[in-house]
Amino acid sequence: MSTLPTVHILFENPDWLPPLRDALEKQGFEYNEIPVHQGIIDGPPAPGIYLNRMSPSSHTRGHLTSVALTREILANLEAHGARVVNGLAAFELEMSKLRQHLTLQRFGIRTPRTALAVGTEHLVTLARTFDGPFITKHNRGGKGLGIERFENADELQDRLAQGDFDLGPDHQVLIQQYIQAPEPFITRVEIVGQRMIFAMRSATDEGFQLCPSDVCQVELQREKAQAAALADNCPIDGGAKFSQSPLKADDPLVLKYLAMCAHSGIELAGIEFVEDAEGNRYTYDINGTTNYNQTLGRQMGIHGMEELAIYLRHVVAPQL
Repeated sequence: MSTLPTVHILFENPDWLPPLRDALEKQGFEYNEIPVHQGIIDGPPAPGIYLNRMSPSSHTRGHLTSVALTREILANLEAHGARVVNGLAAFELEMSKLRQHLTLQRFGIRTPRTALAVGTEHLVTLARTFDGPFITKHNRGGKGLGIERFENADELQDRLAQGDFDLGPDHQVLIQQYIQAPEPFITRVEIVGQRMIFAMRSATDEGFQLCPSDVCQVELQREKAQAAALADNCPIDGGAKFSQSPLKADDPLVLKYLAMCAHSGIELAGIEFVEDAEGNRYTYDINGTTNYNQTLGRQMGIHGMEELAIYLRHVVAPQL
């Protein structure tokens, strides 16, 4: 029997768990999986360390209560002194891309112009204040779902008139300045416990759904195959979607990320930025429930979930 404390995993999507299970077992942890789409909160929690793996995209899998329930679970855990990795402060930041934008700015990190509107009329009014192309996205979102690009406010108004524009789970929609990159990729910096474990490039030539999880990519390829079949067409493999980035851990931008994470209670994160033709780097997303692409991990010899499990072991038993 393990002498390490139990890792209690707060989760909503079971498909993302297998790599984490394997990594925890490799480090000698026993674990307890707690689905957060239903449950009871009553008094002190069970002993152990709690790992928050709750996703902002939970509503897309029919788990409409998960965000609100997780908020209360985390509050109860912290009130009783439980050790939570990516606790309530990190959770609240992940659930709001506007708050992410404000936090990034507070730490002197360049961001694209970002503003929020509720209501389609206000959305169009806001869009008219933007010069040049922009994207719309849900304030609480994930996996790149719901992101659309527009050249101007008139295009957005026409799109809204179609009646099927997705306003997201709470109808809070962001308009964000579109940054044109000279090459079709964004960079994602993976952080575990106050250090960068690696950085990767994600190809954007096929759209905004850039979740690196192998499960996400299988789902995306299935959707592409179905669409191609309906169009009587064959999907073309354009090459690897994910590749290692040459970004170094001592890059000034990475150091700003680490300072921001330390101040904001973020222990695990995948932070994304895009670079324009002048070399300006714009950061736009903080993913607390970060997933890792196992294929890329094997190529690099760096496995994100194993790094996470090693970090958990250090947290609970730093002398080991």
